[in-house]
Amino acid sequence: MEGQPGSDVPAPGRSATSRAVALADLLHQDCKQLLQLYQERESFLSQHVPEGGRLVTPDLCTDTPTTVDQVGHVRSALQRCLELLECLIVREVEEMGGELEGEYETVRKTVKDRLGHLLHSTGVLLENGEGVCPPSPEFQCVQGLDEVEGSGSFANKQWTYRVLLELIHWTDSATQALHLLHSEREAEQQEQEL
Repeated sequence: MEGQPGSDVPAPGRSATSRAVALADLLHQDCKQLLQLYQERESFLSQHVPEGGRLVTPDLCTDTPTTVDQVGHVRSALQRCLELLECLIVREVEEMGGELEGEYETVRKTVKDRLGHLLHSTGVLLENGEGVCPPSPEFQCVQGLDEVEGSGSFANKQWTYRVLLELIHWTDSATQALHLLHSEREAEQQEQEL
């Protein structure tokens, strides 16, 4: 199973950036599947486009970000996405009166786990301190309710929908930033070998 597409086990000989790109891409696909499953479960939301801007808007660490800075920026956004996802899970479990065990919940758990792995992987890539953005203010789960108009079940469903859209946006951004970083590092390595 090692190194197989869809496997969480990295292929031997692949660089850390290559593995991070593959993980980000896999996570992005999982996030899109999670949104699709949510839309199937909450069918009325498939026709609804949530209003409002981004839930996750980390500041760029510099005015002229390098690729490493972009990875750090995306990593900050992904950290906030993980906090939102954890909050979403708590709310859904409370609303359902316990944890369900359907396909949606399985994919949601996979997204959470892979997001944690991607945060670790990008942290390792930024170990020398480059691209590390200052931490965002601590997130409180109640803040999410402030992001949608109204209260109750429909507002929570809208908020969940927006969180899932954020996950898709930021995992796509991570894939792009990590792919660029991987290309740059491979080019540097090839130059050193000449």
